[in-house]
Amino acid sequence: MRTAAAGKDNIRTLENAPRDSLEDLKPVLAKGGDKAAELLASEGRVYVSAEDNKRVLRKIDLVILPLLLIIYCLQSLDKTALSYASVFGLIQDTNLHGEEYSWLGSIVYVAQLVMQPLVSFMLVKIPLGKFISVMVFLWGVILCGMVGAKSFGALMATRFLLGAAEAAVAPAFIAVVQMWYRRSEQTNRNASWYAMLGVVNMLGSLLTYGLGHIHSSTLHSYQIIFLFCGLLTVVVSVFCAIFMPDSPMEAKFLTHEEKLIAIERLRLNQMGVASRVWKWDHVQEAFLDIKTWLWFSMLMAISIPSGGISTFGPLIVQSFGFDSFTTILFNIPFGAVQLVATLGGAFLATKIKKKSVVLLLLCLPPIAGLIMLMVIDHDKRNRGALLAGYYIISVYPGITPLIYSWSAQNTAGDSKRKVTTGILFVGASAGNIIGPHLFNPSEAPRYSRGLRSNLALFCTIIVLICLGMTYVTVLNKKHAARRVAMGKAAEVVDISMEHAKSLGERGEVLNAEHGGLGEKAFDDVTDLKNEDFIYLY
Repeated sequence: MRTAAAGKDNIRTLENAPRDSLEDLKPVLAKGGDKAAELLASEGRVYVSAEDNKRVLRKIDLVILPLLLIIYCLQSLDKTALSYASVFGLIQDTNLHGEEYSWLGSIVYVAQLVMQPLVSFMLVKIPLGKFISVMVFLWGVILCGMVGAKSFGALMATRFLLGAAEAAVAPAFIAVVQMWYRRSEQTNRNASWYAMLGVVNMLGSLLTYGLGHIHSSTLHSYQIIFLFCGLLTVVVSVFCAIFMPDSPMEAKFLTHEEKLIAIERLRLNQMGVASRVWKWDHVQEAFLDIKTWLWFSMLMAISIPSGGISTFGPLIVQSFGFDSFTTILFNIPFGAVQLVATLGGAFLATKIKKKSVVLLLLCLPPIAGLIMLMVIDHDKRNRGALLAGYYIISVYPGITPLIYSWSAQNTAGDSKRKVTTGILFVGASAGNIIGPHLFNPSEAPRYSRGLRSNLALFCTIIVLICLGMTYVTVLNKKHAARRVAMGKAAEVVDISMEHAKSLGERGEVLNAEHGGLGEKAFDDVTDLKNEDFIYLY
């Protein structure tokens, strides 16, 4: 390790920095402090320039981000394989009746709901890269097994196991983004992997269109879809095991100096990296924190329409009077709108540094689209208008990753972060369980009950966002008062939300100290107990 005295311009350490010295960190490490503190302890405080940040961030993006994108794309494809299979005879061939098809959509989320407590614990205790790789492999194998499911009971069993294996993926991805990226970078990265839903609705539709034309004497078209997606997932799990690191401290693609930079640039996130120590006081705070339940309610409210539309979307389009193959092709623009809304919403939220305002804006198009589907007559003359309403509704996927990012960026403490994410996914899973049951094939073509319910839920989300904005503002005022009482400045600059380019133009280092901020960053302290933590709205 080279120091400033050795002539290193881009990275320098203060060898006798009192805060990060090994002696000062011993009590923190003994109490289960963040693992990043152990690496920094031997080097002292590291100062990182904007050039350091850009260089290391590029390497992180080139390794971590492609893995997240590909894996989530496959997870989305595996989930939506059921909806594609529905237009290729799955319902008829397996003799599904009543709400049995709806239950096949819901059972995945029942499994995810049941698994969330265990997932939260494992995300703290088990190295993240290895955990993700194993779960990806398992769900690929299970999807292949769906080829042999020829009855409602067999399909329910395999779909439950699929949901159990997939339960860890999205919570793990949120943990990965928290572990590797500054707060100003997290929204776009979370949106990037979540935007794979839109990619799947485009490429998945084309893929399914092609696979559906394969004629086999032994396999139905939907069985070929299951087998192809499952085998592809198994292959990707091998690459994940090879290239996905467990943390910045253990990343083989980074040099020792780059590991220090990767950690230090996260200091003013005030969130730490990973402790791998389960703390029950963090768990208690997560359950008692009002923010947790506001975000839980938002995610449940948005997941109900998401679960219903993702399961019944192709059937809704088919109800406009299209055949199976045309229905699949008309689902492609739905995915394109999803992609634009998800990435566009994240870009705008990052630009203005406010997620709540963008969330409010994203609620408006789905409301308009739902009203169109409710009031326009379902006949061939109005198919263009009905499709337009359906496509407008597809803006809704942009809402979910912003809620995840809003929560992730306002929660500190390793155990608390994982538990909070688990609680949120319980809400999301519950919403996805309920969603498909608001629609029923017998209610085609209007699906009035589902559309009315979804309209009410989007209005509810608007109210919850306003409550969240108000509560976050109150918490910031409380922390400002605590800082004043401790002799610190009431108003501080949140460097973690500054863009690297603007910091470089002002000549600031990314971890510059402002009134003692960052002292508790790697102590594994929760956000409510850290007076330096700045909440975002």
